Amino acid sequence: MADLLSTLDDLERDAMSTIGAVADPEALEAWRIEYLGSKGRLKAALAGMKDVPKEHKPKAGQRSNAVKAALEAAFKKHKAKLESGSASLTGIDLTEPGLITSRNLGRQHIITRVRDELVEVCARLGFDVVEGPELEDDEHNFIKLNIPEEHPARDPIDNFYIDDPSLGGQARMLRSQTSTVQIRVMEQAVKDGSGPPIKVISPGRVYRPDTVDATHAFMFHQLEGLYIDRNVSLVDLKSTLFQFARAYFGPDAEVRLRPSFFPFTEPSAEFDMKFSLRPGKPAEWIELGGCGMVDPNVLQACGIDPEIWSGFAWGFGIERLAMGKYGIPDIRMLFENDVRFLNQL
Repeated sequence: MADLLSTLDDLERDAMSTIGAVADPEALEAWRIEYLGSKGRLKAALAGMKDVPKEHKPKAGQRSNAVKAALEAAFKKHKAKLESGSASLTGIDLTEPGLITSRNLGRQHIITRVRDELVEVCARLGFDVVEGPELEDDEHNFIKLNIPEEHPARDPIDNFYIDDPSLGGQARMLRSQTSTVQIRVMEQAVKDGSGPPIKVISPGRVYRPDTVDATHAFMFHQLEGLYIDRNVSLVDLKSTLFQFARAYFGPDAEVRLRPSFFPFTEPSAEFDMKFSLRPGKPAEWIELGGCGMVDPNVLQACGIDPEIWSGFAWGFGIERLAMGKYGIPDIRMLFENDVRFLNQL
């Protein structure tokens, strides 16, 4: 009997000393299995009851029941403690901002910020935002934009072709202009009967194999605008662009239109703005993009009657606008990911 009582005392002492270190429900269950399970240490100890003399069995039974009750009580108490701790954790509002431990907070890239600013300005002018694919076909990038086969803009050396255009068929390419989106918008408007009128802008990436320098890159962003309605004139285009420039750059913005030529607009113009890219340097005229009245051939190619409808279109370089707005002298700074530069904006 003395051996059994000693074994029960040691078992109780070990169980009580180890349960205090249990920190999660999984560990607590492992503790229960070890001490109270059907093959646990208490069950194994009670196997010694068969060797206890008959007259001592009642006392040995009382002691074993006391140890079992003590272990079960300790198990229930510790389980309740763990559950209360878990409940208090779920009461934490995980949407609350954490403590700021660093000044190096993330922010939008300047291109994304300028894009959002431009979209907001155009929205105030009544334009809706649309998007189109960056992988385009020859029909939308050139043919329906009134760009003939012999035009130099279609030369493979000036485009990123995915398919060899000399093999015939509809060659695919990375779009060289966001004007492809206006073609898709006009086609869809005719197809589903939603327009004209059409008044949209399309910001997005375009690709041209230009030599990289302070003002050019082989991948850049454009903001395309298109307005189709009855009796739209060049006066509407000029008024819209001047309002756009002064809403974004301020009422003192100096802008001008210069006569130019594009196959998809007639008449056409370059839109320039006067600003300084370097502090302390005199302002100079910088080309922001092209614009003009949508060529009747383009309208007709999309299924819109040019005798009834007219419109204007424009396409600006978002990088150029960012450089003018924030005084950035070199377009390469926008893509080099220099933290010192990004922290200034």
